[in-house]
Amino acid sequence: MKTKVLCLLACLIYLTTTANNSISDYYFDIYSDTIKPSDSIKVVQDTTEVDSIVVTFWTEKNEVGVNLSEVAFINWNAGGNNSISALVHGNVERNYKKDDLYWRNRGTVRYGINSQEGQKLRKTEDELRLNSSFGYRKDSVSNWFYSAKFNFNTQFTNGYKYPDTDSPISKFMAPGYLFLGIGTEYSDPVEDFMVYISPVTQKSTFVLDQRLANEGMFGVTGAVRDTLGNIIEEGENVRTEFGFLVTSDFSKEVFENVELDNQLSLYSDYLNKFGNIDVEWQLNVNLKVNDFIKANVGSHLRYDDDVKFKEDTNGDGELETTGPRVQFKQMLGVGLVYEF
Repeated sequence: MKTKVLCLLACLIYLTTTANNSISDYYFDIYSDTIKPSDSIKVVQDTTEVDSIVVTFWTEKNEVGVNLSEVAFINWNAGGNNSISALVHGNVERNYKKDDLYWRNRGTVRYGINSQEGQKLRKTEDELRLNSSFGYRKDSVSNWFYSAKFNFNTQFTNGYKYPDTDSPISKFMAPGYLFLGIGTEYSDPVEDFMVYISPVTQKSTFVLDQRLANEGMFGVTGAVRDTLGNIIEEGENVRTEFGFLVTSDFSKEVFENVELDNQLSLYSDYLNKFGNIDVEWQLNVNLKVNDFIKANVGSHLRYDDDVKFKEDTNGDGELETTGPRVQFKQMLGVGLVYEF
């Protein structure tokens, strides 16, 4: 009997000890800095990956191209001169739009040359143009924006009255034009059409070549001379105007792969001959053959009352300064264009 009681007590002591050890190990695992997983406790890790959404309000466009044309004659009975022309052009755009705010930026370069048999190399096109506009509207319903615009344009190399290549009639920053103004802009929500009206626009004309400035070219005040023609006071290099500016921009695909682009700018100075309007009008038809080959037919008209022209009016071999004239240029080109 005693033996059975001793055996029973031994079993109870063993069971109690085992249970206490298990409970201690359990609490140690919970409150310890390092969890020791056992067969009865499993650690589950969440491996779900959440895709991040990157929202950008910037759009960009980069475009470079070259137009080539060539004419060659060999024993051609009707006659003619061999010639080759090239026009290199580039366009960069960076635009920002978020809610009721936009900021559009564009830079354009164009440079063309022509080589003809029996003549020196001649320039056919030369332009550097920068545009930036900022706008804000009070609500998403209105199509009118409070707007501010910046525009700058000049040329890269000297311009000549061919065949005379000794006396440039224009140079880099002679002239250079800067427009800066504030106003309102209407943007059509359906058509690619925009009208900008600014009653407060400053126009600055730069003539940084002193010889051209002394001659009073491009509207700046010329040099003051004595009766013998000697310069008493140098001509001014900057002319500043304050006036009213209206611009419009319209673009539409009139047929498949045929796009019409029309840009018009009208400016009149309040302080000097208000009502005389400076006009710049570009009309282009762009034809897309494929992603790399495009054709362009266009025209460019300018009139500025301050721009005088030089020509030999009396046949003495010297150029005399005459009044303003309508400037007109017509273009036709086919070439390669690469966008990236």
